[in-house]
Amino acid sequence: MISNNFTFGTQLPLSSSIIEDIDCEHRSGLASLAFYYFDFRDQGKKDTYGLLSSLLYQLFNQSDSYCDILSRVYSMHRDGAQSPEDSALMECLREMLRAPEQAPVYLVLDALDECPDSCGTPSPREEVLVLVENLVNLHLPKLRICLTSRPEVDIAAVLEPLDFRSITLPDEEGQRQDIRDYVKSMVHSDKKMQRWEAEEKELVIDVLSQKANGM
Repeated sequence: MISNNFTFGTQLPLSSSIIEDIDCEHRSGLASLAFYYFDFRDQGKKDTYGLLSSLLYQLFNQSDSYCDILSRVYSMHRDGAQSPEDSALMECLREMLRAPEQAPVYLVLDALDECPDSCGTPSPREEVLVLVENLVNLHLPKLRICLTSRPEVDIAAVLEPLDFRSITLPDEEGQRQDIRDYVKSMVHSDKKMQRWEAEEKELVIDVLSQKANGM
């Protein structure tokens, strides 16, 4: 049911809290869980191949059926010597999600807005959105999808017709301070920025914190 799928305004503490809550069910054997953080700074964490590879790797040891399904794909690709195409990984995930008598599966995808939308046709973000759309259109009653993202127009345009339930987080002072603290720690830990003048560092912290807009 599509109503079992959710999308949220993003911030790291929220996604971490969601994962912690679901992990209680996971540890009790009542649910399967896989999560993925998009990161524009990491080449391997901003496209469909990285996403699918990570989800499959996390799921395969949570069920004997999942393990058997991924093992077949591994064997079909010369025991790992040949990299599978995205389509093969997607089909593997579909087969896992359709496996009978399995516990509910929770997929948490954090910071979708960090997936690039400006290079390639289609862009990595467009490909990920198509992947999400395909998963939702499977209409699997035990599949739960949680997405976190800034309210980007292209992302909303794909998700809204899918009847995702959306929650927008208020711009609270505590959230802004958390963001500022994070940006500050990154600036002061970066080797190149350590050589900058204190005024330059503070300017970067101010600008990035304001542009985050509480998200």
